[in-house]
Amino acid sequence: MRAAVIVVDMLKDSFKEEHRLPITKEAKPIIPRINNLLKEARTLGLPVIFACDSFLPDDFIFKGKMKPHSLRGTEGAEIIDELEVGEEDEILPKRRFSAFFKTDLDQTLRTWGIDTVAICGIATTVCVLMTAMDALSHDFSAFILEDCCAAHKQEVHETTLENYRKFALYPLFRIMTSEEFLGEVETSKKEKGARQFT
Repeated sequence: MRAAVIVVDMLKDSFKEEHRLPITKEAKPIIPRINNLLKEARTLGLPVIFACDSFLPDDFIFKGKMKPHSLRGTEGAEIIDELEVGEEDEILPKRRFSAFFKTDLDQTLRTWGIDTVAICGIATTVCVLMTAMDALSHDFSAFILEDCCAAHKQEVHETTLENYRKFALYPLFRIMTSEEFLGEVETSKKEKGARQFT
């Protein structure tokens, strides 16, 4: 397994109290968990990608009930200060929900030899899930890290994940904790190292 971590939409506008979805309360507890995940991931040599909403004021999606937010070039589209961003991390602007849609993410991952993505951030029900589904559509294994994601309500988060725990594409698509993911990465590295000496 050659994995990368994708952090979705942990942006300043998403944490403002006036945001359309009351996700701030649910998402704050995952911040230290994501920081821990990223620290361990970097230690293991995993690439980290921050997939960030970067909308234009007249974007199509704002013609519905969604209010303009995370506008390109504004402070609201920046990653929250509480998250530790490494110099080697990739910042990936995106105009729609999936981190793959009309971005160069697919090409970037293939350049790095990645075959698996672990996805965290907000919201579980939309951008996290759609990024995972698009990862599968691009022939990458996709893991949603349940302890590092949040939706606007805890029960919505849990119900969404429960719907996919026994998904037909297991083990290509899995719901797991960040600890389980890091454990699998470590095991994979040890196995690869052992093969090199046999």
